[in-house]
Amino acid sequence: MSSRSAFFPLLAAAIALVVVHGFGRFIYTPLIPLLVSDGLLTLQQAAQLATWNYVGYLSGAMIALFAYQNGWGRSALLTGILGNAVITILQIGGDDYLYMAGLRLFNGVTNGVVFVLAPALVLEWLAARNKATLSGLMYLGVGAGLLVSNQIVESTAIWLEGNDRWIPAAIASIPLALWSGIYLFRLSSGDAPVSRDDHSALWDKQSTPLFLSYFGAGLGYILPMTFLPAVAQEWNIAVSPSPWLIVALASVPAIFIWNSLGNRMGDRNALVLNYAVQGISVAAILLLPKTVEGLWVCAALMGGSFLGAVFLTQRLARTLHPHQGPRLSAALIALYGVAQLLGPIVAEAGIHMGATLASTFIWGLGACVWALVLMLWVPKAGRVHS
Repeated sequence: MSSRSAFFPLLAAAIALVVVHGFGRFIYTPLIPLLVSDGLLTLQQAAQLATWNYVGYLSGAMIALFAYQNGWGRSALLTGILGNAVITILQIGGDDYLYMAGLRLFNGVTNGVVFVLAPALVLEWLAARNKATLSGLMYLGVGAGLLVSNQIVESTAIWLEGNDRWIPAAIASIPLALWSGIYLFRLSSGDAPVSRDDHSALWDKQSTPLFLSYFGAGLGYILPMTFLPAVAQEWNIAVSPSPWLIVALASVPAIFIWNSLGNRMGDRNALVLNYAVQGISVAAILLLPKTVEGLWVCAALMGGSFLGAVFLTQRLARTLHPHQGPRLSAALIALYGVAQLLGPIVAEAGIHMGATLASTFIWGLGACVWALVLMLWVPKAGRVHS
């Protein structure tokens, strides 16, 4: 079967990630300084909204696992994709803080459901056809979503204000959600034989360092991925191109780079290198304070590495536990979600105690070091049990 036969499953998963991650979730990052400037939110409230989104993300991963194990995975995936697009539309409708917090919570829920079920479904579809090495390509949807969402925000910044800034993303989400949701629903019900979940233990001597490393990666990446434009605003630096645009531009070729490195070096060795790059990224904010160079280095290296960590970990975990299906994806996303939840909490607590937002990145640097050290304990491919 040719690689071209995988095109539409990969495209459908990528578009689903554009909807939930690009338009639903990460568009909030470049919107934060604008919403604060509009007087709609304070910086502390913006951090709180991010926290609610990550609470929802973690909950969504658990809902996805429950739905899968009860035979509702297809319906949950379709509902999650369409629901996420509808929530993006509803974000136009009001400026009450509790209303916005509720929508960011449910945006996170639907995002978590889709981010578990869509990649897991397509990974199993590819693995059944000996095409698992292509799996990283579906995460081009996240990179494309970052790029398009950044352009949407920048191109409409002078025309829109407040919650009206969500209008372009809302318009784009609906047709994309409809096509990808329906395609994946049919894929999972028809021509996608998936491996059976054997319900064996996920945590063992070989997999535990990988899971704990991924937890550290979640905290390490989420601070710049949520607050980098806000750091530029805090430093009173007008940066062109914007740090978020650099993140987006770097994320697209990074998919091909890390997919290739994983295939050549092995996913475990590629992850060791990946976490070193992420650590340097976060350290740039601390070592080059109040400089354009610090912002650009952080943006380029984080944008060029964080997606690689996601799919390399998924693939390596599947090598350790080849018959776990979406249960494995849910466990990894739950760990990542808890770590991401801690990021805004740390930032909010630091701001409340008088620290600068940039200085809270020290926690992200420590988390990246944690992730790197623990990856050294993960067995190499030749030492993995069957």
